[in-house]
Amino acid sequence: MSNGAELDIFTIIAGLGGGLAIFLFGLEQLSAGLKAVAGEKMKTILAKLTSNRFLGMATGAFVTAIIQSSSVTTVLVVGFISAGLMKLSQSIGIIMGANVGTTITAQLIAFKITHFAMIMVAIGFFMLFFGRGNKFKLYGNMIMGVGLVFLGMNLMSDAMYPLRSYEPFLDLMVSMENPFLGLLVGAAFTALVQSSAATTGIVIALATQGLLSLPGGIALIFGANVGTCGTAILAAIGKPREALRAAVVHVLFNVAGVLLWIGFVDQLASFVHKIGGVANSTARDIANAHTIFNIANAFIFIWFVTPFAKLVERLVPLESETGKISTKPKYLDEPLISTPSIALNAVRLEIGELGKHVQRMMQAILPATLTGTNASLDKVADMDSNVDSLHMAILKYVRKIGAQSLGEEDMREVVRLMSAANHIENIGDLIETDLVQIGRRRIEERIHVSPETTRLLKSFHNKVDHSIELALEALINEDVEIAHKVIDMKHTIASDATAISAFGATRLLAEGENRHHTYSREMETMERLQRIYYFAKRIAKGVIAKADSHELENWDEDDQDHPAVQAQTAE
Repeated sequence: MSNGAELDIFTIIAGLGGGLAIFLFGLEQLSAGLKAVAGEKMKTILAKLTSNRFLGMATGAFVTAIIQSSSVTTVLVVGFISAGLMKLSQSIGIIMGANVGTTITAQLIAFKITHFAMIMVAIGFFMLFFGRGNKFKLYGNMIMGVGLVFLGMNLMSDAMYPLRSYEPFLDLMVSMENPFLGLLVGAAFTALVQSSAATTGIVIALATQGLLSLPGGIALIFGANVGTCGTAILAAIGKPREALRAAVVHVLFNVAGVLLWIGFVDQLASFVHKIGGVANSTARDIANAHTIFNIANAFIFIWFVTPFAKLVERLVPLESETGKISTKPKYLDEPLISTPSIALNAVRLEIGELGKHVQRMMQAILPATLTGTNASLDKVADMDSNVDSLHMAILKYVRKIGAQSLGEEDMREVVRLMSAANHIENIGDLIETDLVQIGRRRIEERIHVSPETTRLLKSFHNKVDHSIELALEALINEDVEIAHKVIDMKHTIASDATAISAFGATRLLAEGENRHHTYSREMETMERLQRIYYFAKRIAKGVIAKADSHELENWDEDDQDHPAVQAQTAE
């Protein structure tokens, strides 16, 4: 076979494209199952990361081995940096380890077990569709995913078989032995498809058919390491500067690693062939070279984390604060959705941002209600549009998370977080509708609130505001101890409410009917503030429920009869 007329180009392209699609779909199924089973552990490891650079590197390798994407791992750490839970220097260790985690894919697909592929697909299918129990089905999903990976590899390999004797293609593959050309081709293809796994799969398939030499395969894999940086850069567009810094770390590390090795492709090829022995296939040698390259780079550059961080901080300085309040989601990155447990943590942080908007409303509402003008009340009411907008963004994001394969704990977490978001949104609505309206009536009725009543209501308001602050802190940090502090405030809140009611009643009796409008507005203000506390209390109970599941929504008796509960039930 020596010319293109003898080749069935359509069959080759269809087989290669279909095989690649099945390969990537299988990899996604495997990754989805792994993330659902081990997702909570991933989040815990990331959240409790210490400043130890080697632990960070191991963490990055572990997380990426499950996610199967170093770019997504890079995006994951951005949220932790933005939240102040992780420093840039710690994220560098994780990003370096992420490249080590990607070697699992190459090692997996280098195995020649394609004759088991269909059996694995069948077993996984029956476990997924006929099994009982969510975890059993997830394991079925993983087994089917592995089978599809090898099935896709087999289809790609078979599709390229006719090219074994096609001279123009063989000449092209020989040209890949030029490391710089191989590097450019690998980088361009990976950036185009935004998947280094796709490049790795095709390289292994080419090597399996004897169409690609070991040096050429190594050069293409080097290019894949550079091309995968494009995903991280795209993810950082429009995000805070911390996100751009993490993406720049990813780019610098990958490019520096490739530049360090590009002149030693032949030596690396000789080394991996020697340690593998004659029994090893070219596909296995390429996988081993990929592993050695990434592990060596990680251990070389891990000693320069601090200088690396300083360089990136100089290249990407932080923007000065403008004082503007952003209404756009800060943590809800789309790439996180494929890892539900991490995405849910992003939701928790975003709910914290939602709470900040409500706190601003809370701080402005009392003076506006008691002594403000219609303009000041309008300003508070307008703030609620920010709350509604961000609340809707959180709802849409959670719906996308719900479309993923969720473990039982993640499903419970969805319920808890949405309850918390709804409670915060209810606080905003109470302020925007009830308290603003009370202020307008006060203006219409020309009511003057006495200094003593103002003092009592201000003290009560400050305590309620503090309960919101504590509830949000407990939610964001998952701190049960702080959550209990919110619960313990109920006696003080009830006592102060009683004192305000008694004081108002005393003045009403002393001053007669002329005061009944004033008394009504004062009591309405107190009751709405008390209702706000009960929503803060529910947020705290959700935090406690996660640590002790049988307490979920286990209200106190005084909750059952409180207007806050009755009002929400009626909605």
